[in-house]
Amino acid sequence: MGMTKRDTFLFVLVALLILGTGLFQSWNAALAIVNMGLISAIMALGVNVQWGYAGLFNVGVMGFVALGGLGAVLISMPPVPEAWSAGGARVLLALGVGAGALVAAVMTWKRMAKGRVRGLAVLAILIVGFFAFRALFDPAVSAIEAVDPARTGYLGGLGLPILLGWPVGGLLAAVAAWAIGKTALGLRSDYLAIATLGIAEIIIAVLKNEDWLSRGVKNVNGLPRPVPYEVDLQSSAAFVARADAWGMDPVLASTIFVKLCYMGLFALVLLALIWLSQKALNSPWGRMMRAIRDNEVAAEAMGKDVKARHLQVFILGSIVCGIAGAMMTTLDGQLTPSSYQPLRFTFLIWVMVIVGGSGNNWGAVLGGFLIWFLWVQVEPLGNALMGLITAGMADGSALKAHLLESTAHMRLLTMGVILLLVLRFSPRGLIPER
Repeated sequence: MGMTKRDTFLFVLVALLILGTGLFQSWNAALAIVNMGLISAIMALGVNVQWGYAGLFNVGVMGFVALGGLGAVLISMPPVPEAWSAGGARVLLALGVGAGALVAAVMTWKRMAKGRVRGLAVLAILIVGFFAFRALFDPAVSAIEAVDPARTGYLGGLGLPILLGWPVGGLLAAVAAWAIGKTALGLRSDYLAIATLGIAEIIIAVLKNEDWLSRGVKNVNGLPRPVPYEVDLQSSAAFVARADAWGMDPVLASTIFVKLCYMGLFALVLLALIWLSQKALNSPWGRMMRAIRDNEVAAEAMGKDVKARHLQVFILGSIVCGIAGAMMTTLDGQLTPSSYQPLRFTFLIWVMVIVGGSGNNWGAVLGGFLIWFLWVQVEPLGNALMGLITAGMADGSALKAHLLESTAHMRLLTMGVILLLVLRFSPRGLIPER
């Protein structure tokens, strides 16, 4: 079904809030909200595919987002020849040995008859494989991380256009989702939530500590852009002349132009994903997924492979989150593993889905824009409000100091209040599933 008048009104209302930001604050601030709102809407779409279509409770969103960011780095950053010479081949060999040991253990488990001998054989393969892996891997990593650690200390990437990193980020998330899904999707929903959260934390820990891959907490800075740089625009005589013709300062015009370019790219991705999501939702596959979500036992009795379908939809939703993660890293121009906090990439995305409307793609998009707008604007508005409330209080007042300090918690308070209000007055979300 298409959008109703009420749905259209809600989107117009959010658009007016963002326009108000441009008019009363700055257009740079408004466009920054739009760009992160587009990325947030894509993340919410990914979670909605998993939860709204199939009822899969994934609280490991930030793990897939981080893998998307890693994909952008591995594709776009130039390789570091000295690091590859120091230990690149040995790292690849070590990873191959580790993967080979796992494959050998699995094949041995499948082909040998049950019994103690099978268990001992598998254990022996894993122990030998582990020590062989560490013997190759540890010295290679030490050699790589010793190569100019202040600036590089990692292998780098492939030096390709960063836009290719977006689908690669989705692919990395898909591989992780397949591995998680094969082991965790048979669990009950609460155990699935614990498993996905734990595995996401493992992914973040790997990115923080494996400097040879992602520079860890030293961050990867200076990712290539798919859009022009502001300094290049400002040094372009044609652009400066055009900005003067519009009556704009060239510096301001360049920052707005860059944000508009990002907005165009992100909007294209969102439109493509929403079109695909709507097609999938309204297809026989979508109806089957909702039937499985509503009654797994009945769907299984009708011959549907519930576990395979759950794995399928889990991978699809994770791909979308991975693409969004690569887009966000592109926008930031850096990969900062320490910034992937559960509050921002799990709780906030779930609030977007619940407030917008679980099971409705347009609801997820609306929730993405609305909640991100509030997340950005609540703190400065809270500061202004508290400043107004405490204006008449004495400077040394303990109450005044407490009220001013409490503005740091306005975001969390606002998210909680909005969630409670929506669950009370519109429990199926602002744009409910139809």
